[in-house]
Amino acid sequence: MRTLICGSIAYDTIMVFRDRFRNHILPDRLHILNVAFLVPDMRREFGGCAGNIAYTLNLLGGEPLIMATVGDDSQPYAQRLERLRLAQDHVRRIPDTFTAQAFITTDLDDNQITAFHPGAMNFSHHNHVHEVGNVGLGIVAPDGREGMLQHAREFDAAGIPFIFDPGQGLPMFTGEELLEFVRMATYVTVNDYEGELLQERTGRRLDELAKLVSALVVTLGARGSRVYAKGQQIDIPCVKPEEVVDPTGCGDAFRAGLLYGIAAGLDWGLAGRLASLLGAIKVARRGGQNHHFTRDEIAARFKEAFGTRPW
Repeated sequence: MRTLICGSIAYDTIMVFRDRFRNHILPDRLHILNVAFLVPDMRREFGGCAGNIAYTLNLLGGEPLIMATVGDDSQPYAQRLERLRLAQDHVRRIPDTFTAQAFITTDLDDNQITAFHPGAMNFSHHNHVHEVGNVGLGIVAPDGREGMLQHAREFDAAGIPFIFDPGQGLPMFTGEELLEFVRMATYVTVNDYEGELLQERTGRRLDELAKLVSALVVTLGARGSRVYAKGQQIDIPCVKPEEVVDPTGCGDAFRAGLLYGIAAGLDWGLAGRLASLLGAIKVARRGGQNHHFTRDEIAARFKEAFGTRPW
C-alpha cells in the first residue's frame, strides 16, 4: 500500500561542547548574555519527520512517498534519497530558501541549546494531497502550520485514512484546530507530554478523544506505549535496546512501524510491538537514519522479544 508521508525534511547539525554550560553562563548576567562555545566535535545528519519515517518504512518493505518542501541547499539530501530509492516526485524545492535545519549544541551534562530554522518548511502548503494518485494511507507529521492543516483537510476530503502526528508542532494550534484534526484523522499518535498538552488544549480526556478515531496511540518512553482502540486500552511493552545512544528519531521509527502495521492489517497488539521494537533499534544509533535491518532480522528480533513473529 502506498503511504503518503507529509512532513518535514531537515538537516540536523549536532555539536558537542566539551564542558558544561553552567560554567560559562552566569545567572546574574542573563540580561547581557554574550557567550561563545568551542565545539570541536560536529556532525551533520539527515533528518526531518518525513525523511525519518520514510527511511524506516522503506527498510520494512513499505511503499513510502514523501511530500515535503526543501530549499536551495537540498542537493545532498536529494542524492541520499536517490541512493535509498525513495521517490522525490512530491519533494518540492522552494527557491531562495534554506532547507529546514536544527543546530544543536550539547554539553557534558547532555543539556542542549537548539536553534531551529524552518526555512522551506513554511511553504509546505504549496504541496497538495490530490496531486498524488493511488494512495491508500497517509500521515500528517510536524511541518509548516498551514501545510499541516491543509494536508489533513485534503486527506479527509479524499477519504484517505491518515495518522495525525502533531509532535513538536502541537503548540502551534488552538484547541479548536486540534479537535478539527482529530475529527478528520483516522488515527492519532502523541507522546505522553503531547498527550497532556492535547488534553489541556482541547478540554477532552484522551479516552474521550479516542472515541473520535479508530485508534489513539500514546508513547510512554521506557514504559512502552498505550493504544486506545474500540473502547479498550492495549498496553504495549517497551523493548530493551542494545544500548542507548541517541533518542533523535525514535518517535519517527515508531510511527513507521505503526504505518506498516496498519497497511499490513496487523492487529494493534502486533503493530504496537513492531513499532516498539523499531524505536529500540533506532535508539542504539546516532541520528534518525543510521539504523539498518532486514525483514528477516526484524522477524527474528521480534520473536526474541515477544515470543512470536510479526508476519
